[in-house]
Amino acid sequence: MKTPFPSFALILFAVAGLVGAADKSSQGTRPNIVLILVDDLGWMDLGCQGSTFYETPNIDRLAAQGMRFTNAYAACAVCSPTRAAVMTGRYPARVGVTDWIRARFQRGGIGTPAANPTEYVRRPNGKLWCPPNPYWMEHSELTLAEMLKPAGYRSCHIGKWHLGDDDWYPTAQGFDENYGGCDYGQPPSYFDPYQNRRLTEGIPFLPSRKPGEYLSDREADEAVEFIRRNRNNPFFLYMANYAVHTPIQAKAEVTAKYQAKTKTNQTDAKYAAMVESVDDAVGRIMAALAEYQLTRNTLVIFTSDNGGLDRKGRPTDNAPLRSGKGYPYEGGIRVPFIVHWPGVVQPQTLSHEPVISVDILPTILQATQVATGSQAIDGVSLMEHVRSGGTTALNRDALYWHFPHYRHSPGPYSIIRSGDWKLIHYYEGIYELYNLREDLAEAKNLAQALPEKVQELDAKLTRHLKAVGAKLPRETQY
Repeated sequence: MKTPFPSFALILFAVAGLVGAADKSSQGTRPNIVLILVDDLGWMDLGCQGSTFYETPNIDRLAAQGMRFTNAYAACAVCSPTRAAVMTGRYPARVGVTDWIRARFQRGGIGTPAANPTEYVRRPNGKLWCPPNPYWMEHSELTLAEMLKPAGYRSCHIGKWHLGDDDWYPTAQGFDENYGGCDYGQPPSYFDPYQNRRLTEGIPFLPSRKPGEYLSDREADEAVEFIRRNRNNPFFLYMANYAVHTPIQAKAEVTAKYQAKTKTNQTDAKYAAMVESVDDAVGRIMAALAEYQLTRNTLVIFTSDNGGLDRKGRPTDNAPLRSGKGYPYEGGIRVPFIVHWPGVVQPQTLSHEPVISVDILPTILQATQVATGSQAIDGVSLMEHVRSGGTTALNRDALYWHFPHYRHSPGPYSIIRSGDWKLIHYYEGIYELYNLREDLAEAKNLAQALPEKVQELDAKLTRHLKAVGAKLPRETQY
């Protein structure tokens, strides 16, 4: 049976939007920041997004009390590039992290090299040479935690980091505290002591404390304790849940509930239980904010690092979107996105404005009145848009993606979305053009029928890639 929240916490969370008089005033103080980045959560994996199989009452409540974006995107169809984009406000192509970063145990024993690789590589049977992916995000990249620190913020990372080895862990990139952030792309196990046969030491910076404890519950405990310790000072909590990434492991009692439930196109009971555990963690964070009267002075942003894992042996189903994680289609890059800040963001508001991971950093910086510095930022702040209830446009005409690697046929690609139009440029010479307003499922490729639109969008995409210094696939190594 699920462990319920204390009744007082439930009451406090339920009335969070009504306790303005009791909350600590936001006048004259910088807001707290809670950024929740769930791993591999699909666009249709929440009740508020349309799922009738998964149960997410806490996240649904977060959306009801704030603004939910229907056209929100991750900066990449896989994890590390999006995480780099979230931390820097810069497109992965500009940062140079364009594929997921291999942990040390996945590198064939080479350990941590003296520098990131620079030579192009070619996959067997691949037509093109591709730029190498780094083993870490360089220190020259200024992170959100580093930007907030001079303004007096205490910062904490919890969960998945996946942006490099020891010298590039969260505490080397501006964070004051780190619980579980390392080079792992997924946990060895979701149950304490978080080990498997290969990774016998568990998760770094998350020592065993209660054998059998579920990882999402442990992450929530660390988050609540961080809020408690820092309730009297501005803080930045980066809750980067390891769930719902593989391995698909969940609490037996919660799984049993979904095994007995009527299935839809979403059928995996263990995955559903994992989603529920993430929802529980969100509920505990929100209850802690309410308990310490911090709700009205805290900006909460909730999203995912890429689309849901939807292919053979899939744990989820992204329909009506096409495909899933790792692919350039909407199922691979479109994600949930919620902004919650009582008194600033109007409740029950919906935005259809296209937004993307790089927008998170400038939004937080504007909310906290912290300058961006000299580093080029690709994202735009969403603050005026959310303050206006979605009536203020973002004045941006396109979003971009760049994945210059072989993963799925037909190979490396870049994407532009401009208005309702989406162009996928595969570097082996294939183009796919879709009108997302008329064809959300990307079932009808219009590239041959509309060559002028392909040319127009491809020219704009090419200009963007040149501007950010993107490394492109090529036919020769040098």
